Amino acid sequence: TLLQQSKETDLVITVGGDGTILRVVRMTAPSGIPVVGINMGRLGFMTELRAEEAMEKLPLYMTGECRVEARNMIQARVVKGSGGEVNGPYHALNDVVMARGAVSRVVTIACTIDEAKLTTFRADAVIVSTATGSTGYNLAVGGPILDPQSDDLVLKPVAAHIGLSAGIVLSGSTKVALTLERTQPATLSIDGHLDYPLVPGDRVELEQSPMKAKFLRANPVNYFYGTLTQRLGFGVEQARAVRF
Repeated sequence: TLLQQSKETDLVITVGGDGTILRVVRMTAPSGIPVVGINMGRLGFMTELRAEEAMEKLPLYMTGECRVEARNMIQARVVKGSGGEVNGPYHALNDVVMARGAVSRVVTIACTIDEAKLTTFRADAVIVSTATGSTGYNLAVGGPILDPQSDDLVLKPVAAHIGLSAGIVLSGSTKVALTLERTQPATLSIDGHLDYPLVPGDRVELEQSPMKAKFLRANPVNYFYGTLTQRLGFGVEQARAVRF
């Protein structure tokens, strides 16, 4: 496997979309291996190359002249309410989501920020995302887009019935705790690939991960902003209409 060969690997090239990169980063981040993504998906916020240009430009990434871009990740631990057992840590490049389970009812989630009680949400879910993940689920439910190099986190409830409904931008040093209350079970999703069942009383502790996801970049630093509206699926004129 890639994880077993990581000591002998200098670069990983992915072919797919952002979902492919999220799966690969779970194996490359612990070893600090950079990734170059070839986009075969729709958005491709984390990918570097379009499919039609990949064969022409890939040799450039083998020369060692490209820059390494490090992206922040989130670390999550689950503290079981039944006996205090700690599971994890789990690491996410995009986001960690506490959401309702199979039963279609809202969940009740008490939220603290650096040990200060913020609010108790009654919502479909609560998202904590990195700057990288701010263009994912967070954006889809009205959250803000962060600069991809930002250390900040975004806390965003989904369909909140009680509690704050707006997203909150938090310092990268912030520690967030989400405690599941009432009687409804829930699911903790790590980057959409690892699902962990939660029961009332379980607490999820979130903070910036010591690991970084590394990418090899040849595109200019402003490439993210220059292609933002295109990646979101609308042109500049349409973007103006939407904003207006």
